[in-house]
Amino acid sequence: MANERSLVLVKPDAMQRGLAGAVLQRLENRGLLLIGLKLMRVDQDLASRHYAEHEGKPFFAALVDYITSSPIIAAVFEGDSATSAIRNSVGVTNPSQAAAGTIRGDFGLEVGRNLVHASDSPESGERELALFFTQEELVQWSRDNERWISENP
Repeated sequence: MANERSLVLVKPDAMQRGLAGAVLQRLENRGLLLIGLKLMRVDQDLASRHYAEHEGKPFFAALVDYITSSPIIAAVFEGDSATSAIRNSVGVTNPSQAAAGTIRGDFGLEVGRNLVHASDSPESGERELALFFTQEELVQWSRDNERWISENP
């Protein structure tokens, strides 16, 4: 499969617990290429647009309050099947059900404090990253070790 780009958000609970580096490192260790990174505060408007699919649901306001409660890190990773690689590394949404060895399985306990957002499809990844990054903020580059990560660098 061709290279995909996907959005990852290191959420407020991971930031407050000092886990940002561990989250990003696991994804880089997987072989994904980091092409965008920023520390930011999410405002109400951006939060509402990001969580638009949940608008009208009983937990929508809590999601918006949560993501705006602390700085986050927004990151864009690129790689072969990046979306599925990231989601497998992150683990299922409910940390109490996430496998050991995943970010949520190793660091989380509750679904409301699940540490990280990961796009659920390549299409969502492109839509979501456009909310957080301009094309000019994404850096296209290659690592010298790509041939050791992918058979088709």
